[in-house]
Amino acid sequence: MAKELSFVVSDPVGLHARPATILVNQASKFTSNIKLVYNDKEVNLKSIMGVMSLGVPTKATVTIVAEGDDEEDVVASIAKVIKEQKVSE
Repeated sequence: MAKELSFVVSDPVGLHARPATILVNQASKFTSNIKLVYNDKEVNLKSIMGVMSLGVPTKATVTIVAEGDDEEDVVASIAKVIKEQKVSE
């Protein structure tokens, strides 16, 4: 069963390169299939080009969907990075 994490981007610049790179690097540590969903579009969270192609602005609601053996760890880890990087409050 897939695990989901939704949040609102509070960074005034949106989901820009620095936090996006940190999220991609964190996601790449896991074996689960991890997607970032915004405006009915899905990209692989392990792909910086995919994440940046979404152009996620401030106040946008995005969802991370993890499916695989370590999906619980993925959600906990990504939630921690989002808070540490102040992507969302």
